[in-house]
Amino acid sequence: MKEGGIDAPVRHPIQWKDADFLDETKIDAEMRRVFDICHGCRRCFNLCDSFPRLFDLIDESETGELDSVQSEGFEPVVDACTLCDMCFLTKCPYVPPHEFNLDFPHLMVRYRALQLKKGKIKRMEQRLTETDVNGQLGCNFSKLTNWTSKRENGLTRPVMQTLLGIHKEASLPKFESKRFSVLSKDSPPVRDKAAPAKDRKAVIFSTCFAEYNNASIGTATQGVLAKNGVKTEVVYPTCCGMPQLEHGDLKRVAGNAETAAAELLPWIEGGYVVVAPIPSCALMLKFEWPLIVPDSENIKKLAAATFDISEYVADIARNEGLAEGLSSVGDVTIHISCHSRAQNMGQKGAEMLRHVPGTRVNVIERCSGHGGSWGVMKDNFDTGLKIGKPAARQGLKAVEAGTKNLVSECPLAREHMLQGIEVLTNGQKPDVSEAQHPIELLAKAYGL
Repeated sequence: MKEGGIDAPVRHPIQWKDADFLDETKIDAEMRRVFDICHGCRRCFNLCDSFPRLFDLIDESETGELDSVQSEGFEPVVDACTLCDMCFLTKCPYVPPHEFNLDFPHLMVRYRALQLKKGKIKRMEQRLTETDVNGQLGCNFSKLTNWTSKRENGLTRPVMQTLLGIHKEASLPKFESKRFSVLSKDSPPVRDKAAPAKDRKAVIFSTCFAEYNNASIGTATQGVLAKNGVKTEVVYPTCCGMPQLEHGDLKRVAGNAETAAAELLPWIEGGYVVVAPIPSCALMLKFEWPLIVPDSENIKKLAAATFDISEYVADIARNEGLAEGLSSVGDVTIHISCHSRAQNMGQKGAEMLRHVPGTRVNVIERCSGHGGSWGVMKDNFDTGLKIGKPAARQGLKAVEAGTKNLVSECPLAREHMLQGIEVLTNGQKPDVSEAQHPIELLAKAYGL
């Protein structure tokens, strides 16, 4: 196998049930093997903070090599990994099928699984990842929770920083007073049965973000598909488990995967595909679940039937053609999130929006620095803003040129980028529309 070959990266199943998976000595040996290869390569120096931390750790050691680095120094390297997968997919020449067999993100998951077993991941950090429990409570008491979490709330945010470790300046998602799955049944859109894609059927896996935090993304997804003739159903069995994956809780992720697959399989067998409006969730269903539960035929079928919403609409446009009635929404700058890129599907959000007449589309394809819940934590917030500064600069340039629509396929990445723009402008909030996701702009273009 040649270094830097053109073979597609291949990922191996995560052997989390094997006795050796949590063997501390074997994990340390694998960390040293991988880190030594990374030290000799250094192509990933500008991706995230994990690699600068690793290289500084080695360079400042007694010998300038890994042999004089204590294993205790590895923890900050692991802590900085956001599981964006960009090192695996875009930079590393040593991923499988190369004989070196490097998978840096999944090695970080293995290390965190050991940390979880040893009780090194704080209970409060684990509690923050309980998206379903938090979402249900947040929606039930939305006025109180939204008031509490406002950045401007000088009473509650310092307390949250002290007790929960959430940076007091970090933007946090709001909670809906009515969940998307409820709204979808209360006010379903009228399906155009004469539209080009009238023979299609899709289950919208609403995802915890659309379900609890921004129902507009869900209603836009449902409305755009109905406008194009797609018969839809909204299903939300459980969270995809990405927050638990970040903590190495693979047993929990596997349980979520099996629960969701069991509920979604009858729809798939009935001719439906599964559409996810949030890229992290689509990534989990398509790629991570089959690696965590590799023997499940249900999960294999689900993975094969899953689409990201931008990918799915672009597929309609390419095959049947989009329904008529689109009007310009003005210039758009779209951020292609890391977990969109990790799906290896291309810039589908931009491709989708380019079908809107009279709409110029500008693309940002740099990390926002958010990394899920990672970027809002007190210990990571400033680092996240630093990593996201190139994306924020591009966003600011677009705003200064008069662009009113700044969206991302990852809504949290979009909000983090807006905070980065604020830093660049000494606290001035950018004048942009409320739309977070490109599907919201497509719905607007249809007048929905």
